Amino acid sequence: MKTTKFILITFLTIYSFSSSAQSKTSTVPAVDVKNLNGTVFNTSDIKNDGKPVIINFWATWCSPCKRELNNIAEMYDDWVEETGVKLVAISIDDTRNMAKVAPYVNGKGWEYDVYLDPNGDFKRALGVNNVPHTFLVDGSGKIVWQHNSYSEGDEYELLELVKKLNAGEKIN
Repeated sequence: MKTTKFILITFLTIYSFSSSAQSKTSTVPAVDVKNLNGTVFNTSDIKNDGKPVIINFWATWCSPCKRELNNIAEMYDDWVEETGVKLVAISIDDTRNMAKVAPYVNGKGWEYDVYLDPNGDFKRALGVNNVPHTFLVDGSGKIVWQHNSYSEGDEYELLELVKKLNAGEKIN
């Protein structure tokens, strides 16, 4: 019995490390989401002419999510000018709450592409369990970094990573 538990724990540990390593080298999966006008968009089309892309999962009911995206919004024009980065915000609000997304986004004046994932298909495809969850995609479309949660100042770390990608450096 002890041997079985040991083998199971070892397997799960190895699997968790291999799946996290796999997600760091995977590409953005092809999932249909909708823009704020209700038009279907396939996530495999998230591209930025060889420049980095930030994909951020958020919800209107998530205070840290809104703080993060609002803090980035204050500097986003500078980020785009300096690095050419593109941010794509994916709302995971369900069908009951997704009507709140457009008024919130428009009220804040976000310049991001915002998409709705009310069924959580894209969220599941990327293994997102809770929000905020941020992915950084390099210019060739590979997911090179991800971060879950938000603390004040995390946006500066994200910008430094974007700058490294722009300079052709690898992200560890």
